[in-house]
Order: sequence, then C-alpha cells, then structure tokens
Amino acid sequence: MGFECRHLSKLYPTRQGPVTAVDDVDFRVAHEEFVCIVGPSGCGKTTLLKLIAGLVAPSSGQVVFDLQAGNGQLRSALVFQDHGLFPWMTVLDNVAFGLEMRGMARVERHERARAFIAQVGLAACADRYPHQLSIGMRQRVSIARAFVADPQILLMDEPFGSLDALTKLVLQEELLRIWRKHRKVIVYVTHDIEEAVLLGDRVLVMTGRHGRIREQIAINLPRPRDLLNRGQPHVTEITWHIWKLLEDEVRQRVSPAS
Repeated sequence: MGFECRHLSKLYPTRQGPVTAVDDVDFRVAHEEFVCIVGPSGCGKTTLLKLIAGLVAPSSGQVVFDLQAGNGQLRSALVFQDHGLFPWMTVLDNVAFGLEMRGMARVERHERARAFIAQVGLAACADRYPHQLSIGMRQRVSIARAFVADPQILLMDEPFGSLDALTKLVLQEELLRIWRKHRKVIVYVTHDIEEAVLLGDRVLVMTGRHGRIREQIAINLPRPRDLLNRGQPHVTEITWHIWKLLEDEVRQRVSPAS
C-alpha cells in the first residue's frame, strides 16, 4: 500500500509565536517502496514521520493512503533509535506484544513471534530479557516486533543511529533481507547519507529549519544490495551530491556566523 503527503505542514505554538516544523511537504510513496529521508537535526524529519503515523495532526494538508487497513491490520508501525522494549518482558513477549493487543491467542502469537525472532538471528535469545542483550540485539528485537505486527507501512526513525559501525553494517543488511521477503512500504529517517543511498529506492533531502524537501533523488542501484555496493562510483556520486545540498546548512549550524 502506498500513500501521499499533500502539502503537509505542521506548526507548533510557542511563547514567541508559532514555529514551523514541516512546511508544505508534498510527495508520494509507492507500494513496496523503500524511501529514505536525510537531513540535518531540527529539519522536521521526525515530525514528518509522526504526521504519517497519525501521532500528531497536521496544521494544513493531509496524508492520503491508497487503501484502508482492514481485519485488524495496523496502518503503520514505528521503530525508534531507543528500541523501546519492555524491560519486564522476555524477547518473545516483547515481539508478540502487538499481536496480544490485537487479541491473538497466546499459542498463535508466540508461534508467529518466534518465526520473526529467528529471522533476525535471535532464536536462542527468545526467553532472555532486554538487559541481557547487547544494544544491537535489542534493536533486532524492535525490528522483529515491527514486522510481526504486519503493518501496511513501517516508519523508522534513525533505528541504527546509536550502534557501532560494524553492528550497523550487519543490521543494514539484515533489514534489507527482511524487507525483500515481506516487501513493506518503509520510510526510513537517517543522518547518514551513505546509509540512505544504500538502503533506499529514493532519497528525500530535507533542509532548512522549516522542514522543506529540497530534492527527491532516485537511487538506480540493482537489488539485492550488500557491502560491495559501497565502493561503486554511482554510490559515491549520489552521496557527494546530497552532501553538497546539505553542506552550507550543516556548516552554518556547526560554526554559526558571529
């Protein structure tokens, strides 16, 4: 299922007056498409995900979905950087939690949860608690929990941002492998330009302090993709082009003019 953001804007009231977080954002995401959003901190990326998820209401514009969710299916699921697992629950119960909330019987939800836990390589950890896992393993649990809920759209907000470089590489490939199998629409927010290029079918570049999309870039790399794609001239070219779109703003934020 695809969706469309039509002239979407979000203003937050403050004592100094309204602050624009997202301004006139207009784009479409196709069925089964993997779209990455990249931009500096404070440009509205997370707010945009929340608008798509329906967690906040737009000040103007709308999000239009191709199909309505039915049979108890979630329209969207969110995966955040901090994984958000329940510390008092096992891995199995964390992954199965969404299914439990939908009223699925214990045996069935545990069976489905175990299948997704195995897909992220944690079959031996199903009965452990989050504090017994590494950060990377906990993030795998979060991904399994999102996919097992079978949402129409998966929204991911810098899910690998807190991981070390090596773990991040592994989980990027794991995510692509699971996505190839289940073909969910994914909207993936990241600060990492190369990550956006390697994961996405398309990259939306957000700039400015008012949440505008400056450019949409199609990533014409064949799939499946892996670590070998990183050295390709096309990846370097697109990565450099996106950096040039963002460079002035990023440098100004790091070293503002006096």
